Amino acid sequence: MIYVMSDLHGCFDKYQAMLEKIRFGKDDLMYILGDIVDRGEDGIKILLDMIKRPNIVPILGNHEYMAYTVLEKMNVEITQDNYDNHLDTVSLRNYDNWMFNGGETTLNGFLSLNKASRKRILEYFEEFSLYEELEVNNNSFVLVHGGLVNFDENKPLSEYELYDLVWGRCDYARTYFKDKYLITGHTPTALIDEKCRGKIYKENNHIAIDCGVVFNIALGCICLDTMEEFYV
Repeated sequence: MIYVMSDLHGCFDKYQAMLEKIRFGKDDLMYILGDIVDRGEDGIKILLDMIKRPNIVPILGNHEYMAYTVLEKMNVEITQDNYDNHLDTVSLRNYDNWMFNGGETTLNGFLSLNKASRKRILEYFEEFSLYEELEVNNNSFVLVHGGLVNFDENKPLSEYELYDLVWGRCDYARTYFKDKYLITGHTPTALIDEKCRGKIYKENNHIAIDCGVVFNIALGCICLDTMEEFYV
């Protein structure tokens, strides 16, 4: 079976409970649409578990982007040659922005790791894709964290900018693809339609799956083979 979930935000217990609920096994495939880290306490713990599972495919969220931008810069040995220019103004602004957006928990988890584990986390971030396209049971799906800013139905996904896919948000009142489902996280479903609070949103060929787990609402997951929804 092929599953999708998103926006775990460090909620390891809910992540683990969902895998148990769907009986996720080695023959299944899971796509996670980013924002695995930040805000909640255990984003690093989730990443370390995902690393061990080759059948989990991570897609980049804005929180992974912020985390990597800062941690990659911090995880460098300061020497006599670089001590006075390694952390420039841009780096400090990136750090402040990440902390403002809930990065402290991820930073603390990262700093608790040994050198080899830190290196592996950074390498894993580099493996995240910006989007995925799937065909499942004669249905077509586009998977992306945020949205498709500057959308054009004739524009290949490879031509979208990182901001368009990772930071941008969808217009959920608009049908982007007539023959495909666009699956996104990033925007909690309660903000799209209050009637979908804690539930997956399905309208206009959109499937929005950020159900607000970090806000103590719900973690949602969808099976693309059957379109069945799961919640913890």
